[in-house]
Amino acid sequence: MLDAPQLESIDQRARLWRPKRVVITRSAAVLDHGRAIAERAQALGLSVERLSSDRLPFNQPADPRRAYAQAKSTLAVVVAPPGKLKFQPIAPSADWRVDPAEGCPAHCSYCYLAGSLKGPPITRAFANISDILAALPAYLGQGTVTSRSADRAGEGTTFEASCYTDPLAIEHLTGSLSALIAHFGRWDADVQLRFTTKFAAVEPLLGLDHRGRTRMRASLNPAAFARFEGGTSSVADRLVALRRMADAGYRIGLTIAPIIAAEGWEEAYGGLIDAVAERLAGAPPQADLTVELITHRFTPTSKTVLESWYPGSDLDMTDTRRSEKRTRFGAVKHVYDAATMKALRSFFQTTIAARLPQARILYWT
Repeated sequence: MLDAPQLESIDQRARLWRPKRVVITRSAAVLDHGRAIAERAQALGLSVERLSSDRLPFNQPADPRRAYAQAKSTLAVVVAPPGKLKFQPIAPSADWRVDPAEGCPAHCSYCYLAGSLKGPPITRAFANISDILAALPAYLGQGTVTSRSADRAGEGTTFEASCYTDPLAIEHLTGSLSALIAHFGRWDADVQLRFTTKFAAVEPLLGLDHRGRTRMRASLNPAAFARFEGGTSSVADRLVALRRMADAGYRIGLTIAPIIAAEGWEEAYGGLIDAVAERLAGAPPQADLTVELITHRFTPTSKTVLESWYPGSDLDMTDTRRSEKRTRFGAVKHVYDAATMKALRSFFQTTIAARLPQARILYWT
């Protein structure tokens, strides 16, 4: 675990989240990892409230903005419920979803978690990381995205750690991402841990014995759309962090998401890809650069939640240039219409091939 001076040094170079309230449940407090999270918080000068039960005692204000602010400034250290030890498929990213936490301290006005997590948007870190690690072997070779894919078989059985959280955003407090990376490094199997992030504090990860079994992806949007990503590291800092990880032997990737077809998008995304090409020039070949392309979409529920959280946002969530798409569960998503999708896809495929010829596009959605 990093000591206080090391954490302070990192904090001077990167934007580290400092929750206003940290609580730990009774069951989490008796676990080694739970106690370690509490110690990390205290090393940053944060007080830790130890609960007498496993119930989170939060009385949410009636005003949705106040309720949102209170929740987003809270870290709860809890025990992951049994359902979290039964991993779910997470196409098209990976074979399986593994969650070291739920919730994220960033303030993105397009947040994919809005409406998909129950209750207020508190960040919950799971103290029973050893149980999560112990559940992994049962899923080896059992997925359908990379385990049985001719195009991506080289990635092995893949586990996505950033479906319901940004694990790097809270790593200075939890150490959970380091625990996962170290575990995959020791796991002598055809596996890969994957995570994507909008943050840049990679120092705790650089010296880990990862054995090439972890891929970090930087989640990126052009600076022109940075107003939609509050509380995150700058795009420039994320690219620096990505290059540092490549130089440390990690596999790397880009998650360009959500792709926003606002005025001037061609120039904005062209500039972003140029910046990536410049920063990654000469990166080690084992970095194996990949690209994931995800267009902006929203559901009626997420739109309602996001508009209550960010009433002043100018992110376009109207029906303009939108089509309805149904998920396999019958839920409705609003995606760009066919003409807009075609223009976006053609641009990215052509531009990436020309400016990042070493990159593999994993999927478009």
